[in-house]
Amino acid sequence: MKLIFLGDLHGNLPATLAMEAQINRIRPDRIIFLGDAVGKGPSNAETCDWVRRHCQVCIGGNWDYGIGGKEFPDDAYFWRQLGDERMQWLASLPMEGEVTLSGIRFRLFHGRPVEPLMMVQEKSEVLESTFHTQAGTFGGVIFADSHRPFLRTLNTGYMLNTGSVGNSMGVPKAHALLLEGEEGDAPAPLMMTILSVPYDNAAAVAMADEDLPHRDAYIKEITTGVYAR
Repeated sequence: MKLIFLGDLHGNLPATLAMEAQINRIRPDRIIFLGDAVGKGPSNAETCDWVRRHCQVCIGGNWDYGIGGKEFPDDAYFWRQLGDERMQWLASLPMEGEVTLSGIRFRLFHGRPVEPLMMVQEKSEVLESTFHTQAGTFGGVIFADSHRPFLRTLNTGYMLNTGSVGNSMGVPKAHALLLEGEEGDAPAPLMMTILSVPYDNAAAVAMADEDLPHRDAYIKEITTGVYAR
């Protein structure tokens, strides 16, 4: 069983298409989306539609809910691109999910608004608290939101971050996770791989029109990997 976990496309179509080409080579059994199809970049209808076409499981993120629910007037640029039907879909996405692979039950969520923003350097006790919910105790957690892919082993289990397809911090490439194991509850070997995919950053910059909110910050982020706002 091959599962791809990805998130934070953020309206970056060149990065999304580069990741699609890599996914086509891998030929996974399932693609699981962990939030933030939209916001930041200029191609929001396209990245939203990509998620809806390609992902078998979809979890919502803070940008999906904020834009889909029209929470912030400054997001009118994104509303015009998406239209009512897409925004209703974004606002209706579930906040959490789960999957069991090679005997490990993984909790799935975007990050915010379910949990505060968590980085790779977070204290172990903060990360470990996310393994315990009313639904029980998990052996792993997979999330997005911080835009930096990572894998940590904790006393409670595995903590994985997908990184970002369209707005990666640190290394400005498209990132996702590939997990390969056996479906179901029986313990079995599990491979956990970070996908790092180069894309045409210059083309992504060229698509950022003058009306894009915080355009300069977006361009700095996708070209340098340095957070700009």
